Amino acid sequence: MAYVANAAGHAGASSISVCVRVRPFTIQEAAQLNRCDDGPVYLGEGSLASAPKPRLGQKGIRNVIKVLDEKTLIFDPPEDSPTQRFGRQLMAQGKRAKEATFGFDHVFDDNASQTDLYAGTTRSLLDRVLDGYNATVFAYGATGCGKTHTITGTSAHPGIIYLTMQELFEKMEELRESKEVTITLSYLEIYNEQIRDLLVDDQVDENGKPVARQNLMLREDADQTVSVAGLTSHKPQDVDQVMQMIVQGNAKRTQSPTEANATSSRSHAVLQVNVASKDRNASVNEPVTFATLSIIDLAGSERASATKNRGPRLTEGANINKSLLALGSCINALCDPKKKSHVPYRNSKLTRLLKFSLGGNCQTVMIVCVSPSSAHFDETHNTLRYANRAKNILTKSIRNVYNVDRHVKDYLKKIEEQRQLIEELEAKLADGVNTAANKLRKAEVKLEDIGKEGIERIRASYEHSAGERHERIRDTCRLRQIERRISAISAWVGAFDQVSETREDEEPPAALVSMRQTATGILAELEHSRQHYHQKLQKNNWARAIDTALQFALQQLQNNEAFHKGSCHEATILKEMEILKQRSEIDIHIAVLEQEKVGEASLMQVMLTTQFETMAIINQLLHMSEEEAMQAGRDVMGKLMQACLDATGQIIKPDGGLQITQAVKPTKSGTPRKQKALLAVPTRIAEESQSSSPRVGSSPARGAHASPKRRVKLGGLARKGVAFSGAGTPKKKSPQKKRTVRWKDEDAKDGEEPGTLVEFQPTPKMP
Repeated sequence: MAYVANAAGHAGASSISVCVRVRPFTIQEAAQLNRCDDGPVYLGEGSLASAPKPRLGQKGIRNVIKVLDEKTLIFDPPEDSPTQRFGRQLMAQGKRAKEATFGFDHVFDDNASQTDLYAGTTRSLLDRVLDGYNATVFAYGATGCGKTHTITGTSAHPGIIYLTMQELFEKMEELRESKEVTITLSYLEIYNEQIRDLLVDDQVDENGKPVARQNLMLREDADQTVSVAGLTSHKPQDVDQVMQMIVQGNAKRTQSPTEANATSSRSHAVLQVNVASKDRNASVNEPVTFATLSIIDLAGSERASATKNRGPRLTEGANINKSLLALGSCINALCDPKKKSHVPYRNSKLTRLLKFSLGGNCQTVMIVCVSPSSAHFDETHNTLRYANRAKNILTKSIRNVYNVDRHVKDYLKKIEEQRQLIEELEAKLADGVNTAANKLRKAEVKLEDIGKEGIERIRASYEHSAGERHERIRDTCRLRQIERRISAISAWVGAFDQVSETREDEEPPAALVSMRQTATGILAELEHSRQHYHQKLQKNNWARAIDTALQFALQQLQNNEAFHKGSCHEATILKEMEILKQRSEIDIHIAVLEQEKVGEASLMQVMLTTQFETMAIINQLLHMSEEEAMQAGRDVMGKLMQACLDATGQIIKPDGGLQITQAVKPTKSGTPRKQKALLAVPTRIAEESQSSSPRVGSSPARGAHASPKRRVKLGGLARKGVAFSGAGTPKKKSPQKKRTVRWKDEDAKDGEEPGTLVEFQPTPKMP
């Protein structure tokens, strides 16, 4: 069977929130719990056709509650074990086959913690209490079901009271700037229909014997608000003081051991927390909100047969059952529309105290504690039935706001409060300004330190990248050298092709044709090298380290609260970065310029050396007689041609490694010995030019031609210096005997070789 709530809807009304908590089995109950044997069954010989007979222990108990989800449970669920099914058949007819399904606002199983229970029942009430709405939380159930543990708890597992007061003080601290919140609390018990204050010290008579505590009376004013006359009120400052009061009150609360519960509470405990709040800047007619949060730990209903109480314990149990029976009657009357006109609140002091919690201006949460043990079968069933009925009770919460008209004294008091508030706010403002200024100053110092550290880190990264930077300089210089050679050789080839096109009817010298082929091959090799160095320079990321240091420094600056975009510290770091990069580029340009200066000087020296020597030889030829010039002309021109080839070869291969074929083949007639030194001059010039010309990129060497005081040697022999005078007349030479030279023509005499040079033969005179 299933119980379904059928509460009628009312405007502005809300039903009581009913939550059920199932406690775990105790150690004694767990020892007596029937186990379901799901293992295989082995039968002996002769009994294979029969099933095993179930055996039920006399003291066995079972679980009578099954939690389906957070809102549903089943009471007395069907068993899966044959033994348990057989045990149910042995039970009385009225206690079998319940299988009732109950639905509540929340169901907590035996694994739920105190924090989970608080979050699902009481936490939502705090904001409404601070806003002026009354609220009540009470634990209901049979004895030994965990009501006191739920409300009070232990130091390791605090209950509803501690968790509620802890969060209430936290919310008060949050509202301190805008509202003035005051908390007062009272703690009482209802024992044998008598109301006692648990926060009053015990008194003794003249003989030192304790005096019975005073029985307080209930009062109801014109607004039908119930209050306890003579109940003390206390103002705790934090949750620790609240718990000290609770511990003090629980020590005075009546508790006695019974067969059902070793620490059975013999009274109902009620904690009332009064919360008053008002705006800190209220006007003359200031509104004040007032609300009461009641946390109630009810004593558990009990059967005399189960508790085996005698004497005073039996009387206590009877009074407990009487008050709980009156509570049940009120619940039934509130759920029945026909009986709602008269609700028997006056049948018990407990119901009178709970009058507005059940049917008045209050939002109520009912925590129903039940036992899963079949030993409490009837108590659990009745508790769930009452809890299911309580869902139908409707309450209407009204915000409690009072307008207080001030007296003259109140005005003066309010003025003083406002003055104190102004001073307090001014002090806070001054402290805030000083704190902010100090914080900003520290942040600025920190920002400056971060900037300095960033610059040092960037400089250190720049120094660590010295190897990569030097490699980049070398590669750039080498690339520039290759590009310069490509340009020079391309110009050489272009000039050669241009002259060849101009003299297309003439065959170019074989040496020059060979040199052009060599130049074409060298151009291809140089182009390959140029691409290789281009790729190397692209892969050379020497600035990666300083870029990483820069990003780290900027990130450190941005994480500082005093940083703003475009600050001087950021600009300084970026400027340092640009300076270092520009310095690296300047180093590259300087190295390239030095290399080009040396290379151009070396090439210019080779070319000018050849030019000057050529001019000197030509000048010497000009000062010879016609006969001497005719004798030395062919060989001299051949040597000059060879010198020009050697000089132009320096453009293709500056190291002089180019193999150049002989420009002019020697004649069969040979060379006159007298002019040997003169004829050997061009070859010597070319050799000296090749040996003295440095490689491109090295320092220019100072050769024999670097000093003007050194005289030029021709063919290894010393000769006088050549003077370029205006008249062009050489110095006088010592008289020398003239010798005539003639060339042997085709009509040579017999016995003479054709084409040989005949020296000192007199020339026949003309007739």
